[in-house]
Amino acid sequence: MDRGPVETDLVLLGGGHSHLAVLRSFGMKPVPGVRLTLIAKDVHTPYSGMLPGLVAGLYGFDEAHVDLRPLAAFAGARLYRASGIGLDLERKRVLCDGRPPVPFDYLSINVGSTPRLPDGRADGIVPVKPIGEFVARWEALLERVRRHGGPVRIAVVGGGPGGVELTLAAHRRLNEALAAAGGGGDAGGVECHLFTDTPEILPGLHPRARRLLRNALASRGVLVHAGEAVLGVADGALVRGNGDEYPMDEVLWVTEAGAAPWLRATGLALTDDGFIRLRDTLQSVSRPDVFAAGDVATMDRHPRDKAGVYAVRQGKPLARNLRRIAEGREPRPFRPQRTHLVLVGTADGEAVGVRGPLVWRGGSAWRLKDRIDRRFMRRYGELPEMAPGGRGAPAPPPRADRAAVDALMRCGGCGAKVGSDTLGRVLARLKPVVRDDVLVGLDAPDDAAVATVPVGKVSVQSVDFFRAFVADPYVFGAVTANHCLNDLFAMGARPQTALAVATVPFGRPSKVEDDLFQMLAGALSVLDEAGCALVGGHSGEGAEMALGFAVNGLADPDGMLRKRGARPGDSLVLTKPLGTGTLFAADMRGRAKGRWIDEALAVMSRSNAAAAGILRDFGASATTDVTGFGLAGHLAEMVEGQGVVAELALDALPLLSGAIDTLGAGFLSTLDLENRRVESRVRRGRAPTDDPRYAALFDPQTAGGLLASVPHARADDCLAALTVAGYADAAVVGTVREGDPADGASIAVS
Repeated sequence: MDRGPVETDLVLLGGGHSHLAVLRSFGMKPVPGVRLTLIAKDVHTPYSGMLPGLVAGLYGFDEAHVDLRPLAAFAGARLYRASGIGLDLERKRVLCDGRPPVPFDYLSINVGSTPRLPDGRADGIVPVKPIGEFVARWEALLERVRRHGGPVRIAVVGGGPGGVELTLAAHRRLNEALAAAGGGGDAGGVECHLFTDTPEILPGLHPRARRLLRNALASRGVLVHAGEAVLGVADGALVRGNGDEYPMDEVLWVTEAGAAPWLRATGLALTDDGFIRLRDTLQSVSRPDVFAAGDVATMDRHPRDKAGVYAVRQGKPLARNLRRIAEGREPRPFRPQRTHLVLVGTADGEAVGVRGPLVWRGGSAWRLKDRIDRRFMRRYGELPEMAPGGRGAPAPPPRADRAAVDALMRCGGCGAKVGSDTLGRVLARLKPVVRDDVLVGLDAPDDAAVATVPVGKVSVQSVDFFRAFVADPYVFGAVTANHCLNDLFAMGARPQTALAVATVPFGRPSKVEDDLFQMLAGALSVLDEAGCALVGGHSGEGAEMALGFAVNGLADPDGMLRKRGARPGDSLVLTKPLGTGTLFAADMRGRAKGRWIDEALAVMSRSNAAAAGILRDFGASATTDVTGFGLAGHLAEMVEGQGVVAELALDALPLLSGAIDTLGAGFLSTLDLENRRVESRVRRGRAPTDDPRYAALFDPQTAGGLLASVPHARADDCLAALTVAGYADAAVVGTVREGDPADGASIAVS
């Protein structure tokens, strides 16, 4: 979707409930000239209302999590997988863990909260927030129970609705896990304790609702300990203020919300307990360019409990005001409701409902809660198909100044180059690795770079270039650099220098500068690790982001690895799983799960440098990298005209998570048809053509693995070494045998 040249950067920090509404709103009706960037630690954001149901086993993972990747794509937002660790308000940047700062014109913060943990004595405590981390710890606990069986003692600290609901859910699920493991089941084996420092559980809730939920806890045998604070956990025992100790296998912490510690150093106006103070417009009282919503903030004139329902209700006014301020209009005040419907599930097909004086328990309350929660999830999981430009015809840029007009009439040729001042600032921020054999590089730029080739070495050169397939320029830069270095590693060369060719989208100079910096910074994180010096290149503006590198490496002429030379009896070793083409084809259509793409990007970001050394050490007779032509295409090049046939076992092919699903659903790369021209050299044997693993043979890979022919006697040891080096998916995928000239096939698949 073309939103015009970038004029304004709106950054959303956190994937909380309010930001879901912002993303959907901007997807439904984009604002020309406004670029959204979502910074989120997790790509699947849990819906707090369904957490107890997830714990109880009533919902699966995908039912209770919103996948941020397709939602961000729908909104036209760049998704940056990172944790925010601070703000540089003077320079208007978000400081992130593990990547360069992200500049903003307007910022919205929706990172949630964490329970207040006791000072010290916190080891062994499992806080319920951040929910993503809690879900992982909960799954680990379930696995321990399934594996070992036997009695389980669990404590939940926090006597509010969340604590009570979580206690009932945990009790149910742990008993089911024990029963499946042959343990106690409902007859015993799970001992649950609920602790609260208030005189009774559920303070502030209607007395009848308290009574109903106390009865639900008592019927499950949950022991309630009220009126004394919990000091923490020491030596595996929960310690209360009166000195009592309770040995526990796990302590779940569901107490009053606490603010993120890093907010203290931001310079934003905060409440005494560390939350961002807001005006009625959801703007910071001290910084009108910073908005916030949900648990991370408190409205000065309308403070409310830290409950998910308020974050959900703030989503619509937050989206409206972000849109208004981006369009140069004044934000409107918002007044949150004073009361809300409370529905507390009892993990048995019922719930307790409270709305003012109305209190009831039964299946109708649970069905109402389930219907409300599922409706919320459908809103962000079932996105409408959008025509280019959103629902209506795009409005003209809100500020038709010289920069906006110029961006619509960009020059070609050298007029399309990134300006010298912009480029100079980017290069000044980058610190490429320094090599003694580079005589002229970026430290003293000239018309060309100059490097020496040591005596006895040969220069190995390659080039690759492609358009962006992921919206994060830092990640795109890292993957592209990895991909371009693969040809050097496949030939046993050590990288020496790289020349970049970069295209960045049209926009104001400050936007172009940041895009170029982020992209090259990502690339340098890979090039520097490989000892490869970035010595120059070319940059220009265009309709979309693209990047490539001409790379040069050094190798011993007698020690190079070559594509051809596979010998009969060799085993075929593949260092990385397949599936990037189909996964990103599905991702373009919003049909790939975020965790699948995350795993694919992690694999694509893994260097093949160590793998190349291992393959060489174990006597590889032929090596190539698996990229655009797919496994079948590159393997055919290895064995063509060599008098040998490669035999592949489909069941042995390692595939990325989700690739079977996307291949089976027919999501194929645009290069798939071209790659299938090699099928004339493939003999299928028992392999059915409708097997998704067969389709994976022709799937083009980006930053794929190395494919090597290794002596059979050393293949297992080679595979073990690759696994130790971090290539967990490396596999022996076939063998090499002598060919039959009358057969005409170079690849046999079974």
